[in-house]
Amino acid sequence: MQIIYRLVLILILLSSCNEKNKTFSESEIAILPQPSSVVLGKFSFELEDSMTIYADTKEAKMAGDYFITSFKNSIKINLQKTDKENADIIFKEDTSLNDDEYNLNIVPKQITVNANGYGGFFYGVQTIKQLLSKEIPERLNEAKYLIPTVNIKDKPRFKWRAYMLDESRYFHGEKFVKQMLDQMALLKMNVFHWHLIDDAGWRIEIKKYPLLTEIGAFRADSEIETWKSGKTSGKPHGGFYTQEQIKNIVAYAAERNITIVPEFEMPGHSSAAIAAYTWLGTAGIDIDVPIKFGRLYDNYDVTKPEVIKFIKDVLNEMFELFPSEVIHIGGDEVGYKVWEESKSVQKYMKEQGIKTPADLQIDFTNKISQFMEKNERRMMGWNEILGKNIHQGFEEKKHDKEAETELAKNVVVHFWKGDLDLARDAAKKGYDIVNSLHSNTYLDYNYKSISLEKAYGFNPIPDGLEEQYHKNILGLGCQMWSEWTPTNLDVERQTFPRIAAYAEVGWTQLENKDYKSFKRALKKIQKHWDSLEINYFKDVE
Repeated sequence: MQIIYRLVLILILLSSCNEKNKTFSESEIAILPQPSSVVLGKFSFELEDSMTIYADTKEAKMAGDYFITSFKNSIKINLQKTDKENADIIFKEDTSLNDDEYNLNIVPKQITVNANGYGGFFYGVQTIKQLLSKEIPERLNEAKYLIPTVNIKDKPRFKWRAYMLDESRYFHGEKFVKQMLDQMALLKMNVFHWHLIDDAGWRIEIKKYPLLTEIGAFRADSEIETWKSGKTSGKPHGGFYTQEQIKNIVAYAAERNITIVPEFEMPGHSSAAIAAYTWLGTAGIDIDVPIKFGRLYDNYDVTKPEVIKFIKDVLNEMFELFPSEVIHIGGDEVGYKVWEESKSVQKYMKEQGIKTPADLQIDFTNKISQFMEKNERRMMGWNEILGKNIHQGFEEKKHDKEAETELAKNVVVHFWKGDLDLARDAAKKGYDIVNSLHSNTYLDYNYKSISLEKAYGFNPIPDGLEEQYHKNILGLGCQMWSEWTPTNLDVERQTFPRIAAYAEVGWTQLENKDYKSFKRALKKIQKHWDSLEINYFKDVE
């Protein structure tokens, strides 16, 4: 009996040893986005309770704390901090690396993450999370958490890798926003572009102007199905974020190496604000928050000193809430008819020698840009702020003359529509560009218009742009406009899985991209989404 017992014990120990030293195949190493370099070893590292973590800098310690919390919450493993350099898991500074770059080395007894700042350490952790596998040996009841031995060198292709959520049309809430931030972080996306202010609703508390949320955050009904459908939901809609909630979400994002860039639309798409304070508008007409979506009639009257003061007051409160260097001002789809019909605006333009409404918009935009610059911020806006008419199909196109005034050079141009020559020309003139060409990056478009493969194939650098100007293409954004996605489930279905394709577009070096490999890695991410009950479009090619 003793001999049999010993044989059984040996078999169990061998099984345990074999599981711990499991050899992973290349097909099992599914990391999304694809790293720059991956060298697979022969064995594995087992993540166990009470393992120790050493970190040598403030940023490394922050990443170590996130690592401990993350694995404690997800797989109930408790890890301990130590000041001993021979720890099981090491976060160590390497000043030769660039921002967000990391080197990850995993051997059977140790994990080492090298980086030169919090971003790199954080992304090393995200890769470890994707490499982790849960193994349940045949003769043991307890699960083992194994990570393949591997050496990874990795860095992003672009520094701007954004997801935009439109909450003006529909308010989605703090819990949902945090869910999206978590998925962005896993995919190494680093900019959450938050569209909080538009015609359909004002979603951010501004203490100096309380009616913005008391009135501007709520509407009586909502247009449904599609543009000019003539149908409405028959239900009121509203909601906004308090400043405390904003601070909480900003901190949550920062822990995930995500910068929140808020968008405060000006001088158009301003109906919610004008509904709250009529004097902000040009027409001088009392309005309600619109229930229809699209390009609407009135704009801020940018010739009034009190309107400029209002805009600066709002920006000052936003500066306190959002540490982002960049603040987005929209600037798109400004209908000039109301300015052309205003005697006071025309008088101002004549006195100031401003020839066209397009020049008035750029004059205003440049002044706000100067105000931001004095506050150590930088303006960003949709590419209409260049003064080029890209809306040939609008009914009032005769009013949309092009400007002669030049846009200030410190502004980031967010390209979304028009001939790509506009983006190429702006890059050559020295403007920084984020490329979000609508036909390739708008998540409200259906999967027939933008398939997963088309999303994956997007290149933010326009064809024909000389290499010397490539540095002016900061990266890309993918935009979730929510006119026709009223529920969180609707937004999820439009966002996932295409957000993963855009994540790889932004991160992975062009020569390492491969759609078949991406699809293999996506399957693992989809299992993660299934565990979170995230609604995603499964019928992809």
